[in-house]
Parts: sequence; structure tokens; C-alpha cells
Amino acid sequence: MINLSYLISTKNRLPYLKITLAHLIQNCLPDEEIVVVDAHSSDGTGEYLKALLKEGKIHQLLIEADKNQAHGWNKAMMMAKGILLKKIIDDDVFCFEAIRKCKNQLLAHPEIDFCISNALSVNLSNPELIEPSSRFEQFSAWKNGSTKSFSFSDVYLMIRKSALAYTGLYNTQFVMLDWEFALRISYLNCNIAYYTGYMAMGVGTPSNITSLTSKDTLKNEGKIGAFLYQYEGDSNDISLWSKTKIFAGKLLKKESKNAWLKDQTADLDLQALYNNFYQVINQKEITTDATFY
Repeated sequence: MINLSYLISTKNRLPYLKITLAHLIQNCLPDEEIVVVDAHSSDGTGEYLKALLKEGKIHQLLIEADKNQAHGWNKAMMMAKGILLKKIIDDDVFCFEAIRKCKNQLLAHPEIDFCISNALSVNLSNPELIEPSSRFEQFSAWKNGSTKSFSFSDVYLMIRKSALAYTGLYNTQFVMLDWEFALRISYLNCNIAYYTGYMAMGVGTPSNITSLTSKDTLKNEGKIGAFLYQYEGDSNDISLWSKTKIFAGKLLKKESKNAWLKDQTADLDLQALYNNFYQVINQKEITTDATFY
């Protein structure tokens, strides 16, 4: 039986993907699987993934074009054999100790549909500045009935696959797909648990989907979310998390034209940075007196 499926949907992000998969493969347990969807990358990703599949290091692989980001992730969720699903974004960082705790909590409590946690965040333009973030205040307000819905990133979300029959998959009409999904599942009063440890670190990188989102798209999707899910917002029409990620991505995209990200030695620098990020989040998890709510 597969208890947990790790899901990756990727396109042309091979330097990040290699780092992320190396850590994931090392930490994947016998009751877990790795499912990868590649949207016909042109940077050698397909060949790299086929080799991993042949070696048995990943368990399912689909290489075909998709319509958009949500479409790719939905394919991965439908392919998954696990009771639980954990989305692994190719350029973010994950604490597998915290993921394991959330997995065990959900397996022990089948009434829980979803689990979210605290997170860390960092931008490659300033990799020394690693900051904690929390949605516990928003979660608590929703839990006590003060708000109808609240937003969060799916970088630190764990999903019970059977719950998707009620909530549906990602909305393919949204660029900010995790934002809309968070509002939807909270508005539907799904059973969401909160872990005060750290499942993930969001990393601001150039040319990711978030960084390419326009202000008009952000504003329009915010209005739709407010209408559909009675979302009051953190400050305006969309979450502070989303605003921060978009700003960071655009800044990095601009800087990367002449920065080390364009240099041939970028892989070596990237590896060193990410090694530090993994050390930081693992240490943060170890030193945090975390619990479930």
C-alpha cells in the first residue's frame, strides 16, 4: 500500500529539479512513491527523468504537453496511488521530518482532509535572509468562525486524496491556483489541521509561474475569490504571501540577466545555496516545539 505520493509537475527547470529530486529520492520510504509530470521540457529534463524511472528511483512518469500549471498538477494528482499527496515544487525546499510527522498525523486521524504548516521563505537575490511565515492567525480566525475562508500556499500543504472528490482538483482557470484552492477548501469547511512546525521553505526564483503573473491577473483573480468565497483578504484582494512571491520573482527575473544565474557555473552555486537552505529548515524543525491544531 502506498501511503504518501510525492507529486512534481515541471517544465524546463532542470538545475532546480536535480537538487530537489536528489533530496526527495534519498528520503522516500517504501510506503511512498514519487510521481513526476513533465510538460515536454526542452532542457534535457525528459531524458534525466527517464533514466531515473529506469533505475527505479522515481515510480511514475508522464511526459506530455499541458494547457497550464493547474493542468499539470491535476494530472499528477490523478496518477497518484497514495492515500496522501504532497506537492513538491521543483525550486522550493522541504523538511522531510516535518512531512513525516504530518503524514503520520493524517494516517492516524482519517477524519482530517488537509494539513498545513508554518513555512520559511527566502529569495535567491538575498539568500542570507531567511524568514519565517505563518498562517496560524488566519487559520484560527477561520476555525472559530470569524471568517468564511482564508488563503495559504500549497508549498506546505498535505492532501488526503479522497477529499478531492468533495473539493475538486485545481481550478485550471486560475494562475494563482493554490490561492484559489485554499479559499475553496476552507469555504467548504473541510477538516484542515495546522502543524506549527515547518514543512517547507518557499524560494523566490526567476521565471517561475508566480513571477510571471501580471498585476491585472492578480487583481481579477482576487475579485473572483472575494465573490465566490467571501474572502476578506489579508490587506487587499489577495494574500500577502502571493504578493511577496510575485514581487520577488519579478525582481529576480530582472536581476538574472547579468547575475550568476546566467553563468555557466550556476549549478555549483545553486547546489551550495540549496544545501544551506536544507540545513536551515531541518535545524528550524528540530528546534521548534511544534504541535497540531
